[in-house]
Amino acid sequence: MAVYTDITDEELAELLADFDLGAPLSLKGVAEGVQNSNFLVETETGRYFLTIYERTVAEDDLPFYLGLMRWLAEQGYPSATPMVDRNGETLKRVRGKPCALISFLSGLSVRRPTAAHCREAGGGLARLHLASAEFPMTRVNNLGHAYWAEMFAPLTQDAENLKPGLAAVIEGDLAHLAKHWPQSLPVGTVHADYFPDNVFFAQGRFCGTIDFYFACTDALAYDIAVALNAWCFEPDGSFNITSARALVAGYEAHRPLSPEERAALPVLAHGAAMRFFLTRLLDWGLTPAGALVKPHDPMEYERKLGIHRSTPDLVLFGEAS
Repeated sequence: MAVYTDITDEELAELLADFDLGAPLSLKGVAEGVQNSNFLVETETGRYFLTIYERTVAEDDLPFYLGLMRWLAEQGYPSATPMVDRNGETLKRVRGKPCALISFLSGLSVRRPTAAHCREAGGGLARLHLASAEFPMTRVNNLGHAYWAEMFAPLTQDAENLKPGLAAVIEGDLAHLAKHWPQSLPVGTVHADYFPDNVFFAQGRFCGTIDFYFACTDALAYDIAVALNAWCFEPDGSFNITSARALVAGYEAHRPLSPEERAALPVLAHGAAMRFFLTRLLDWGLTPAGALVKPHDPMEYERKLGIHRSTPDLVLFGEAS
């Protein structure tokens, strides 16, 4: 059973007939993720992921995502790679929906990252930015700061239902971010969803990245801010500055930050928390009944917003010791 879209054995066999991947041996729905339907497919030649792109993924964006993943593989960056059929195509269709077969990437994600994991992850993120530096395609970040007020407008009652008075607080955050958002930072291709479950390790070392379906063109330091929020908060909601320093140090071992990028990290991290609060708030009400996945709790990121709001210089730190 898929997360949103189920397929039959016959449909899978028909899809695989266009590839040189052998006959299908097994198909299993994967519960992780909230955007697409994912299956683990085993064929005579190995294991692959079949991703069926659902409501939140614009088909016009798929050439960018799949092209980026192919580009990174060609640069030697360890990431999941779209498979090419006999006609050189990566984008296919099943049940009338776009889909792609993606290589299986070995490694394990970590649920409780240590500072050592954070350092490795920071290095992996910098390597991604360097490997994609000459990628010729661009994509606007349609979940970026320019869109947040518009995203929140129809969600004010949802915010109030979660916590009375929250809508006004979020509107204050949005006004602050609009006023202080940094300009003229170095821009490139960013992952924009660099969470622990999208980063793989082997024997404690970074070994690959998956899930590029939010990748876009934006400030490179924004990607670091997303990672700081995702990797450096403890389960009790406190910010682990040791892990944060390790993540940035790992990044700077490959690509040093400019003074302007470092100074912008607090507001970028505040904004990155806003982005994930808003999309989680939206998903909270839209995930269909019966889906295998459980939507992420938006209040986790509401709490992170509160920390950035009350301690605006929290992620403005010196060199790691």
